[in-house]
Amino acid sequence: MTTEMRDAGFVLAEADTRPPVRVAVLGTGRIGRMHAELLAREVHGATVPAVADVVPGVAARLGADLGVDAGSIDEVLASSDVDAVAICSSTDTHVDLVVRAAEAGKAIFCEKPVSLDLAEVDRALSAVEAAGVPFMVGFNRRFDPGHASVREAVRSGALGDLHMLRITSRDPAPPPPEYVAVGGGIFLDMTIHDFDMARFVVGSEVVEVFARGAVRIDPRIGDAGDVDTAVVVLTHADGTLTTIDNSRQAVYGFDQRLEAFGAAGMAVSDNPPRHAGWIRTAGATTGQPLPWFFLDRYLPSYRNEWAAFVSFVRDGGPSPVDAASGRAPVVIGLAATRSLREGRPVAIEEVDQ
Repeated sequence: MTTEMRDAGFVLAEADTRPPVRVAVLGTGRIGRMHAELLAREVHGATVPAVADVVPGVAARLGADLGVDAGSIDEVLASSDVDAVAICSSTDTHVDLVVRAAEAGKAIFCEKPVSLDLAEVDRALSAVEAAGVPFMVGFNRRFDPGHASVREAVRSGALGDLHMLRITSRDPAPPPPEYVAVGGGIFLDMTIHDFDMARFVVGSEVVEVFARGAVRIDPRIGDAGDVDTAVVVLTHADGTLTTIDNSRQAVYGFDQRLEAFGAAGMAVSDNPPRHAGWIRTAGATTGQPLPWFFLDRYLPSYRNEWAAFVSFVRDGGPSPVDAASGRAPVVIGLAATRSLREGRPVAIEEVDQ
């Protein structure tokens, strides 16, 4: 390497010769398959020794695609060839798997939410604390480059005192009614990501929640006891206000935006188009539509999330998304559900006593 190259910052990093973190994936549905494929093919320092699912055939198909073992959950947790597990199964199974993995001494990545029941969340987190194993919750939007830039603008003081955070989160199409019936409601299924982003960006705990909702898209969602359109106002301990608007159906694509507004300016994370090309003629200007599928929008964040987990397991230090950060959005979601039902602001301490 020449002196000029070194002065320009072109310094070759030494090769990392440490063995990879061996992450077994528990639950091989859509999200589990995505995580397994990323770990096996795209995350430096990670490998997938095995996958498992309560439906053996589903795990076997993924195992065959990746060239890895497809064993039972018991076999995976007992294996000395597994350093960590990614819990990607249905929400109602998370807590038991977290407890079993902690008792087996495995590092744990758990998809959100840990549970829909706060007492069950606490049972899982108590097991993690007792075992002393690394633990991280899968709130991937923290690792989106645009969203992270807004957080950095707030934390650096570039915006001055933060006054408001605005979050827009709209899905391109609603889930089927049978999913709505078991998903825990819009606030624990969808808005939970936004509750996490509010704490992450503002850096101050939520103390009060006021939620309103309506059924504007699919009456079957109302029949299942939920809403498909919602607005939430969060009051943070430092006085910052966060507003969140949610819709289950944005016909133009997956709409995900943040705006932080402060005394000295604002920072925005906008929607990336499918690509940067556009056409301008005398009659019109046309550009690319928004991503439609959540992986199209957030795939880089999932890669960054796994890179953070691998570094955490290897090097120690604080969890990138710790137990408190896994618990707090559930509390906020429960408060929002009560607020919607009772038509009033709900203090966090009413839910988390």
